Amino acid sequence: MKALNNNAHPLESLLKQHCPNGVEFKELQEICKLQAGDRIIKSMMNDKAKYPVMGGGTEPTGYYHDYNFNQAITIARAGSAGYVAWQEGKFWATDVCFVAILPISHCETSARKSRQSTNTKSKQMDCHEFDKSNSRNDKAILKFVFYVLKANEYELKKHLYGGSMPKLDKNYLWSFPIPLPPLEIQQKIVDILDAFTELQAELQAELQARRKQYEYYRNKLLSFEELQRRTDMLNGGGLKLVTLGEIGTFTRGNGLTKSDFVEVGVPCIHYGQIHTHYHNYTHSTTSFVSEEKARKLKKAKCGDLVIAGVSEDKDCVCKAVVYLGKQEACVSGDTFIFSHSQNPKFIGYMFQTENFNTFKHKYAQGAKVLRVHNKHLENFQIPLPPLEVQNEIVEILDKFDTLANDLSAGLPAEIEARKKQYEYYRERLLSFIAKD
Repeated sequence: MKALNNNAHPLESLLKQHCPNGVEFKELQEICKLQAGDRIIKSMMNDKAKYPVMGGGTEPTGYYHDYNFNQAITIARAGSAGYVAWQEGKFWATDVCFVAILPISHCETSARKSRQSTNTKSKQMDCHEFDKSNSRNDKAILKFVFYVLKANEYELKKHLYGGSMPKLDKNYLWSFPIPLPPLEIQQKIVDILDAFTELQAELQAELQARRKQYEYYRNKLLSFEELQRRTDMLNGGGLKLVTLGEIGTFTRGNGLTKSDFVEVGVPCIHYGQIHTHYHNYTHSTTSFVSEEKARKLKKAKCGDLVIAGVSEDKDCVCKAVVYLGKQEACVSGDTFIFSHSQNPKFIGYMFQTENFNTFKHKYAQGAKVLRVHNKHLENFQIPLPPLEVQNEIVEILDKFDTLANDLSAGLPAEIEARKKQYEYYRERLLSFIAKD
């Protein structure tokens, strides 16, 4: 695709030809029929059912035997309020998301009524009133409207109300201004952005396949059999089955909250950041505390593992980050520091194995917030080879991890570059001058 002039719209010649004085803007409610979905409860859903149920999240809440929309825009009302998504096929929209569709023309309405009069399942026909024939009309293409809303998702998320469960301001959404260039231009924009989206999806699918492959080899390399084989190749062997409590100590963090953060000071790690800010290891922290506060806190030294002791997700509880910083780092409550004398990354990778996943699922306790106690972690058993083998395994897994996860290299870097390119073109393509 050609580089863009800083001032020119990518479709400038078409705009000059069809709308030299700018384009018309209309409120979303003037273009689309907007409504909330229909409430169903979790017990009515079934993972084996055909149709995804879309609610206030970014992924399906579950699956249902029926659908109430077919190809539409969904906007989360609560949960991930303001999140905009395109639903390509049939789905069930719940009452915690808004649905945007194009109005039915008079001839379509008559045709539907005729079909309903001959259909014994008239109630079901009412439910399935909206289908792909409404993906465009004489003013707008629904997919174009979606791209406009998606490009402004950040603005929507700034207009929430409520306390612990923020909700999207319906009036703001209803009155959101949508540019309406000629249909020919709308279609060209949709085609370009669809092509970017398809490329991103292909790259993501390839990355997921690569990560699955990485997980397989990681589990294989860290298995007792493989470590035994590699250890036997050394003179004297030396593979042992040990518990974490036998090779190190667990120390519980204390007293650090996000309100203690300062711009410059002593490095610190809050348990929530282990889930959101860190990958396998880190040489530095994203947050700091004052020296006065640091004197009261437990600290991780270089080579220690900092482990999140709590999570709302079973798969995320006990996520560990290897701390490799030169300066000691303070840690918060709901974390454990694991101090040891092994290759720190080798121990860190052990916390990512299928064996550890099974172990922590067994001992995770709690209703909404799950915890694993350090007394259980102390009893987790691992095969421990000599340091020479540990170093060899870490070198292999580091290369795999870079290919699968490093945003500065390989496929993840390409995906990140394509994402930025897509966002750049989307912003340029959807920038219009309003008609006087």
